Amino acid sequence: MAKVLGVGGVFFKSPDPQRLTEWYAKHLGLALDDFGGVRFDPRALPADARTVWCSFKATTEYFEPSTKEYMLNFVVDGVDAAIRQVAEGGGNVIGVVEQYDNGRFGWFVDPNGNKIELWQLLPGAK
Repeated sequence: MAKVLGVGGVFFKSPDPQRLTEWYAKHLGLALDDFGGVRFDPRALPADARTVWCSFKATTEYFEPSTKEYMLNFVVDGVDAAIRQVAEGGGNVIGVVEQYDNGRFGWFVDPNGNKIELWQLLPGAK
């Protein structure tokens, strides 16, 4: 049986893709490639980084205040600095940074109304 090996990309619609892409480049340091998107190099991630796939019940409130049926999660090298940067860029910060066994997390809503979760792995996180 063929099997999934990982996430090959994240694709979504935007009313102004160039503006949103430039916002992420400016406020979260995404390095834009010639095709207008970003290629993430797995070697740039922390040693214990991983991609998580998880479906939520249709009634979940975890994605709020966004009304979208999805939420993106980005691994960052410093969640506090990243949250400050998106706030300075007009992102709507949700709650406060929280720490769990698997890392530190912060949330914001981007200019398109997408809820984004930022994840800073901690050494030895599971």
